[in-house]
Parts: sequence; structure tokens; C-alpha cells
Amino acid sequence: MKRKDFLLKAGASVLMGPVALVACKSEETLSPTSNSSSSSSSSSSSSSTCKVGDTETDGPYPLYNKRDASITHADITEGKTGIPLNMMIAVKNVNANCTLLANARVDVWHCDKDGYYSGYTNTGYLGTQDNTAKTFCRGIATTDASGIAKFTTIYPGWYQGRVTHIHAQIYVNNVLKLTTQIAFPEEINTEVYNSDLYKAHGQNSTKNSTDSIIRDSLSNELASVKPNASGGYELDHTIFIAV
Repeated sequence: MKRKDFLLKAGASVLMGPVALVACKSEETLSPTSNSSSSSSSSSSSSSTCKVGDTETDGPYPLYNKRDASITHADITEGKTGIPLNMMIAVKNVNANCTLLANARVDVWHCDKDGYYSGYTNTGYLGTQDNTAKTFCRGIATTDASGIAKFTTIYPGWYQGRVTHIHAQIYVNNVLKLTTQIAFPEEINTEVYNSDLYKAHGQNSTKNSTDSIIRDSLSNELASVKPNASGGYELDHTIFIAV
């Protein structure tokens, strides 16, 4: 699947204010140019598959101008409430028989429990919020010797027109190798959105099978998500790149 233009795929169905649209356009000029190895091919995140993952849109809230030390941390909640989510993202190199890759940079970002992103003004079910000075739910980590990057965050909410997801980019030696997204199991989404912290927003009518971006790449973008003993969830996902 080739990289998609967000405005063509999710367009008018996404609720965001005029300021957010302007911010999105201005950020586009800051987007790094992908290395040729980030070209998409169909793949599965299972250990038996060794193909580069699908390339997805980075929009509409990538916030390239604040990718710095301020978000280079493992705990990316920054005071946001929500059900705890521990993320373990493995990076594998398809050009080395899909061995785990150390020292890869993993950038992630997602909305808060109510569907709002930091760094922008965006509109949702709670009205318009100016979050331009904030960086919640954004983080940068480097894979360890075992090829794993770890983040502590909250379970993402949702906004109109998109299924629950996390954005991720993988860099090696500061070169962008892949821009992709991470999806969640529907049964876990339903369970979370029925909880006290999330039920005010209700259930998301957009599903993995109908989402304009995830639906044709779900086989390799669907994470393993399981409840833990602390009342939160553990997310495990593998992203395949070519180095």
C-alpha cells in the first residue's frame, strides 16, 4: 500500500477546526523525506514474515518542529488521565533476516482519551481545544540491545472518521525508514470505551475493517494488546524496516 494523502482518505469526516488545518499544512513543509527503503509492501507482523511494513500517512498532527529532547522520554503521558498502556515496540531489519535492530529511533504520537492531539488546535466532542503549547502523548525512544523501544502512555481515545491508532516513525542514523500506524483489537477498544474514564465519548463507529487507512494493512499493523494485573494494558508490536 502506497503512502496515502490524509485529506483524501479521511477528509471531511475528521472533526478539526480551521486552525488545525492550517497547522497541518504548515507542518507538511517540515516533513522529512523518506529513504527509499521505506517503500511499502504487504507484510505481517508475525515472526514468519520478513517484509517491510506498510507506509501510512503521518498526518494530520505530526509536529515535526518539536521533535527534540523535551519528548525524548519513556513516559509520554505528561499528566493526561486514562487507562495505563505499556508499549513495547520491536524493530526488525528485513535486510538481515529480520533480526532485531538496536539503536533505531522510534517516534510515536497519538491522541488523548478524548480524541485530542497535543501541539495543535483541534476540535472534537468537547469543543475546540488549543493544545499548541503541549506535547502530551508524544515520545521518542531508542531501541535497546534487544531491539525494543518502550513507552508508558494511556490508551488512546478516538476522533470522528478514524479508528483507534498510534502513529509511529522509525529512523536509523537520523534517516527516516518508515512511517506507519499501529491498530488495536476491536474487543479491547470496546472494553476500554465502556470504562468510566472513556464512556462519556462512547464507542467509535469506525472500525478496523472500515477505517480508510488501516483496513487494507491490518494484518501487519494490528498490535497484540492484553490486560495486565495493574488494571492497564500491555501492547506488543513489531515493525519491519529495511536498513
